[in-house]
Amino acid sequence: MKKILITLVSVVAMISGVYWFLQQRTHNTSNLPSNEKLQVVTTNSILEDMVKNVGRDRIELYSIVKRGVDPHEYEPQPSDISKANDADAIFHNGLNLETGGNGWFTKLVETTHKNFDKEVFSTSEDVEAKHLTTNKNEVDPHAWLDLANGIKYVKTITNVLKEKDPRNASFYQDNADEYIAKLERLHQEAQSKYLRIPEKQRLLVTSEGAFKYFGEAYHVTPAYIWEINTESQGTPEQMEKILKQINTSEVKSLFVESSVSPKSMDKVSKESGLKIHSKIFTDSLAKKGTTGDTYYSMMKWNIDQIYAGLK
Repeated sequence: MKKILITLVSVVAMISGVYWFLQQRTHNTSNLPSNEKLQVVTTNSILEDMVKNVGRDRIELYSIVKRGVDPHEYEPQPSDISKANDADAIFHNGLNLETGGNGWFTKLVETTHKNFDKEVFSTSEDVEAKHLTTNKNEVDPHAWLDLANGIKYVKTITNVLKEKDPRNASFYQDNADEYIAKLERLHQEAQSKYLRIPEKQRLLVTSEGAFKYFGEAYHVTPAYIWEINTESQGTPEQMEKILKQINTSEVKSLFVESSVSPKSMDKVSKESGLKIHSKIFTDSLAKKGTTGDTYYSMMKWNIDQIYAGLK
C-alpha cells in the first residue's frame, strides 16, 4: 500500500510538472531554443509595421488582413487560422475595428482557442477612445491616425514582446525607443504646421469619418460622407449634409481614402466645384515599395498632403 501511495504521489507530481511547463510555455518563450523565434500575428498592415519596427529579425511576423484590404469586414482564410493557432502573441487594434461588423476576429480567436490578455492583445488599451457621432455607444477605431496614439500602440507592443521573450527584452526596448523618437518628431511638426492655415479652411473632407483623432491632434475639423465603412455609403442624405458643410466653409480641396471607392467623392467634387487633392491612407498601408508602405511614411504622406490641400 505504501509503494502504491508513493507511486501515485510521483505520478501526480509529474503531471503537475508537465502542466506547469505548458503554462509557462504559453506565457513565456524564454526557454525556447536560441534559434527559434517568437511567432507573432497582427490583424492588419499598420500593426504589422509597428511590430516589425520593434521586433525586427528576432520574430516571425504575419499579418492577417493584407495591404489595401479594409479590416472592418474580413473573412479569415485557412492560412490565417493556421498562423493564429501557432502564434505566441496576436495583436489587434481593438476599439471595435475587428470585432465590429461581422465579428470576424472574435470568431477567429474562439476557433484557435486563444485568450484575450494571455495570447491576444489590444494595442489600443491605453488610448482615450472617441465615439461615433451616428452611434454614441460605439467607439471610433481609427486611433492610430493620431501619432500620439500610435506611440501608445508601440509601447504596448513592446511590453508584450518583452514579456513573451525576455531574453531579447533590451533589443526590443532599444528599437522601440528609436522608433518612438522618430514618430514623436513627426507628431510635433504636424501639431504646429496646421495652425498656419486660416481656421475656415481647415475642413478635412473625406469619404469615411476616420479622422476624429487626427482632427483633434492637428487642429483640423473632420467632415465626411459616411461615418464608418460598414454603413450605407453615398446616400442622398449623406451627400446633402456634406455639401452643406462645404458651402459654409472656405475649404479648398477634397480627399479620398486609398481603401475606398472614389465614386461618392467624385460626385461631391462635381457638385461643389472642388478638386480632389490626393488619396490619403486610413485603414491600410500602401503596397510595399511605394509611398505610404510604412506607418511612418503613411502618416507623413497624410500630414503633408492634407496640409498642402487645405492651404
